[in-house]
Amino acid sequence: MFGLYGRHYFSRFSAVADLIPYESSVLDLCCGPAVLYRRYLRHKWVNYMGLDINEKFIKKTIRIGARGRVWDVRRDEPLPAADYVIMQASLYHFLPDPAPVLTRMLQAARKQVVIAEPIRNLAQAKLPVLASLARLLTDPGVGAQTQRFSERALDDLFTDFCRYPPQTHLIGGGREKIYVIDKY
Repeated sequence: MFGLYGRHYFSRFSAVADLIPYESSVLDLCCGPAVLYRRYLRHKWVNYMGLDINEKFIKKTIRIGARGRVWDVRRDEPLPAADYVIMQASLYHFLPDPAPVLTRMLQAARKQVVIAEPIRNLAQAKLPVLASLARLLTDPGVGAQTQRFSERALDDLFTDFCRYPPQTHLIGGGREKIYVIDKY
């Protein structure tokens, strides 16, 4: 992933971490190797739980001192409750219909749902080799995902899904957008 994002790789983690207060509980869906916790949240004394379908990522999460569980977010099963429920660069894995996952995220969140999602994607690059490499590097362990969001598609999704408009801002050199949905 670092190769795809270059100097903007850590900007998403930093932007998301800035939204999380000290001593909060955090549920990080599709957490990968828990970079958010390891580099940005550990010093905030958060009660962190990472969920991912990839067992290697969860083993790494546990090795760094965080709680983690192998979990397939696609299953229609309630998520563990937390103050902040986060998903970073993974909502596209639930296309064509991410609404069930978003619904479970809102049900699990006590305060906010935070989603950071790419809006410019190398997986849809015009150069076939670059697009194939990007799809390979973003495979969570269940096969390459070919569908991605555009900024307009994400904006439309959240406009239709949310009762109140979410807070939004661009990050990562304009490659990603954060959506913050308050729990009402």
